[in-house]
Amino acid sequence: MKLSKRLQHIEQMVTADYTHIWDCCCDHGFLGASLLSRQAGQNIHFVDIVPELITAIESKLQEFFPYSISAWQTHCLDVAKLPLQQYQGKHLVIIAGIGGDLMIQFIDAIQQKHPDMKIDFLLCPVNQQFALREKLIALKFSLKNEVLVKDNRRYYEVILVSSTSDTHKEISPVGHDIWQSVSAEQASVVKQYLDKTLKHYKRVQQGSTVDIAHIISAYNSKT
Repeated sequence: MKLSKRLQHIEQMVTADYTHIWDCCCDHGFLGASLLSRQAGQNIHFVDIVPELITAIESKLQEFFPYSISAWQTHCLDVAKLPLQQYQGKHLVIIAGIGGDLMIQFIDAIQQKHPDMKIDFLLCPVNQQFALREKLIALKFSLKNEVLVKDNRRYYEVILVSSTSDTHKEISPVGHDIWQSVSAEQASVVKQYLDKTLKHYKRVQQGSTVDIAHIISAYNSKT
């Protein structure tokens, strides 16, 4: 089971000792299975709203992980309705492969349902990264890690945040660490992503009645 470059980076960012890891919108369950195989958390939860996917994942897990040290569970439900309160311990909620707008809705719902819980979120939206980051800032979340990944000619921001505020680890609306590079290859990825993002927002600005000059200015500050 070979993970895509995007999923590899998400998987590698799970380093803390979590009691429960929720692989949401888990599709075929590859990410969760990889976390399970290296015992990344005490309990790995596979979550998807599509019954056929969850049935198939359940069957695969029974076949390949019958005696797993880490426990696993499957849940066929809406991510907005995660039953976190039923499970004691430290939670990581992974949401990837969906748009930033839907991600915002999920995070909002989870926060409203569990306002006093400390939850880490590992997020990889396919679009609307700026809007998602603005929401995380509004919720006073703090940044734990972030990386920029190029996979199959597409660019992804992978953002690890905590629902606990920390003024020393504030989230940037356009990102901070994602623009740093330690290799020529990553420097090229950073430049390509910045160029692509600025072109996108300049096109949006031309056909929009909403002023997004502040977004363009924020990304321009990274050039």
